[in-house]
Amino acid sequence: MKISILEYTGDQSGPYRVDTYVEQLAELRDEGFGRMWSAQLPYERDLLTALAVAFREVDTIEVATGVLPIQNQHPMLLAQRALTLNAIAGGRFTLGIGMTHALVTEGMWGISWAKPIRRLTEYLDGLLPLLNGQPADATGELVTTRGALHIPGAPAPEVYIAALGPQMLRVAGRRTAGTVTWMTGPATLETHIGSVLRSAATEAGRPEGAVRVVAVLPVSVTDDVDAARKRAADEYVVYGQLPSYRAMLDREGYAGPEDAALIGDEQTVSERLDQLRAAGVDEFVGATFDPSAEGRARTRALLRRWAG
Repeated sequence: MKISILEYTGDQSGPYRVDTYVEQLAELRDEGFGRMWSAQLPYERDLLTALAVAFREVDTIEVATGVLPIQNQHPMLLAQRALTLNAIAGGRFTLGIGMTHALVTEGMWGISWAKPIRRLTEYLDGLLPLLNGQPADATGELVTTRGALHIPGAPAPEVYIAALGPQMLRVAGRRTAGTVTWMTGPATLETHIGSVLRSAATEAGRPEGAVRVVAVLPVSVTDDVDAARKRAADEYVVYGQLPSYRAMLDREGYAGPEDAALIGDEQTVSERLDQLRAAGVDEFVGATFDPSAEGRARTRALLRRWAG
């Protein structure tokens, strides 16, 4: 099981600095991590713009988006941006996309949440050919994409979908590199996520290993378990309320996000990682949330040792 790290956003009360993002990426590279995943929340900086700077400044390490919402940008625009970024990165970019939530699409953007599976399918009909250097000619009910791009030397990034429900998982299994999950425990990852995803890939005639399960979870290696659990409950409280994540927590029998988080000493967290590997997870992405730099460093050190 590959080990990666989710970008640590930390205290966001001050001004956003691209330099801080670049420094974090360089630090993870120097520690030996092969990939960092970065989130795009609707009220934050534009992630792809920050990545364009980071890829020019920091070599070798890969970066994946986990995830970019699709409703507020046309497939051709996203393909242009993704290909341009991957050209800058020399092929180190992975594109994770998703449907975000009705609270965002309707509440913030005024875009209908109706027919999410159709929207995703039609979006991929336009996006995937363009990423692979082919023209798109996809007339849809919700999304239409026609035309071609000419960006020489830009390799196609792998595409992952944030898929939790069975219909979305089947789309991911048939058409993309896999799924990236959040707040999803090992039993659900094995019997629901991985099972549906890989079955769909097989039914589509794709070779074994064509799709992968990426599991993102909060993690804290600590001796003060009670304090870390309280911090996780407070920091991630919204994910116990959003319907898609609440469904994953309920499947696992978790009361809240603090149960999904990997919290404890080195042995305890290592055992939780063993469970994820046994559940068929291909890549674990640790979201370190300890407020102290020393605590986050302890967590990263354990993740490196476990991976080794």
